Amino acid sequence: MRGAGAWLCVMLALACAGAAQARSAAETMDILMWNREPVGGPFELIDQTGKPRSDRDFRGRLMLVYFGFTYCPDVCPTDLMAIGQALEQLGPDADAVQPVFITLDPERDTAEHLAEYVPLFHPRLLGLTGSLAAIGTAAEAYKVYFAKIPIGKEGGDYTVDHTSFIYLMDRDGKYLGFFPPGTSAERMVEIIRPRLAAPSR
Repeated sequence: MRGAGAWLCVMLALACAGAAQARSAAETMDILMWNREPVGGPFELIDQTGKPRSDRDFRGRLMLVYFGFTYCPDVCPTDLMAIGQALEQLGPDADAVQPVFITLDPERDTAEHLAEYVPLFHPRLLGLTGSLAAIGTAAEAYKVYFAKIPIGKEGGDYTVDHTSFIYLMDRDGKYLGFFPPGTSAERMVEIIRPRLAAPSR
């Protein structure tokens, strides 16, 4: 998950995410790659069934955490598909991994909408939404940049600019590392499988 290739992917992803960040791209890359600051933390959100969910619900399992939005035209579905494929390749071992998709677009990504969207990628993928403030808290904990960007001539039309990393968390909710955008399912399995045998980092 780390190395020259990952460094390049991180820099490209951060550059594509927009310029007006509190942190520079280099600072964020440094945090994600070398654990300069804690990554991850508590969240209180709502899943696609309307049930309140927190990070504490997933203790005892590894977590794959991805931030995006359902109207994302390419990067999000590609990465979510790779997560689903990785779970399939893990076979029964996938039961020890919880995939989580946290929307950055709660205005459109309601629980009902997520209920239609997340099963397209894997039946165990959990979609989470909530208030913009609650999502902002989760995004800040995971060092995720996002911004609502108006597009087109229609006043209400917009996209969401954001960084696109898949975070791997251990059984205690602690950060293990990240997969850059475009990581293959095979590479994810290669990194995840040894973690399944170890109780913690």
